[in-house]
Amino acid sequence: MRGRNLMGAVSTPLASIFGSGFLVIVPILAGAAGRFSLAAMACISALAYSVGWVMRLNIRLAEPALESCEAGRTTRCLDRVSDIALVPAYIISVCLYLRILSSFLLNGLGVDSTIHEKLITSLVIALICSVGFGRGLKELQKLESRAIWVTMAIIVTMIAGFTVHDVSLSSRGILNLPAAPGQGMPHILAVLGGTLICVQGFETSRYLGEEYDRETRARSCRISQITSAAVYLVFVAVATPMMHYLSGPAADDALLGLARRVSPLLPVPLIAAAVLSQFSAAVADTLGGEGNIVEATGGRLGRRWSYLLIGAGALILVWTAGTFQIVALASRAFALYYMLQCLVAASILKRNVRGFAALALAAVMLAIALFAVPVS
Repeated sequence: MRGRNLMGAVSTPLASIFGSGFLVIVPILAGAAGRFSLAAMACISALAYSVGWVMRLNIRLAEPALESCEAGRTTRCLDRVSDIALVPAYIISVCLYLRILSSFLLNGLGVDSTIHEKLITSLVIALICSVGFGRGLKELQKLESRAIWVTMAIIVTMIAGFTVHDVSLSSRGILNLPAAPGQGMPHILAVLGGTLICVQGFETSRYLGEEYDRETRARSCRISQITSAAVYLVFVAVATPMMHYLSGPAADDALLGLARRVSPLLPVPLIAAAVLSQFSAAVADTLGGEGNIVEATGGRLGRRWSYLLIGAGALILVWTAGTFQIVALASRAFALYYMLQCLVAASILKRNVRGFAALALAAVMLAIALFAVPVS
């Protein structure tokens, strides 16, 4: 039973992590890091794991102090503000997920265009929020557990296909790596900071307290991060030799083009995974945003109207920003939330080594929140 509980707890953050970045991480890294994409992915994963360490500390130390009213006023204030900061982060991520869904779906149908993407994204946002307003989204939430295993299967298929392609080119002596990045290090770091959303999702373990005990949630956070980091590193490693095909401006659906070079059949399951994973991730973040809005307003803004607020915010973003702009904006919003969580941990740990480490991470997150930029 404990094993089943742990797997259930792991599926939520894992689905969120892969839903956040699997489909766009390759074109972003190709544009930002080029042939050094694997090293860049390792750095991003290490930074995310460090923030996950803070979240696990807060599950084990801050939560009991907050629940027993032993936490100081500063800790309580920081934790409350961090919960409020999650609301805009969720709204941005809902828009991002559905924009990627529309891009992959329309590309697969051969009718992709910016206006079509915006229209389809708007329709899906309206659908999700109207269902939430009328009946709630609990039934749709069941998609999450199925989406993660479908997504994992497609990722394994993509890795296998890319590996065979790389080996074939290598055996013929024509394996090419992409060029080195042409920008300076400050710009590269600013773009890589804007990829934080691609490894975001582990913090959902913090908010599963009604279903799992603290130790299970802390372990689920760690396992999901280790698993996703390993998969991302392998995936980026086998995709890097194909990045030289991604010349010109970065495209959010560029992974489809690489899949077609490997096999004409590979885009089909990739599009299916994109639709299922992005829709379920959008539903999950809509639910998360709704809960945070209700709590932040003390119940004055009910669940039904919270859905409309989320939908309105997401629709504004759809028509005012491009996909990679939304990626960077989401990364900055979640960096702000992580910064506040780092400060919560530091306030609990006081002046010891772990407390200073949490403050250092807070400074890094603040830099990302201020300076992250989209890939171009």
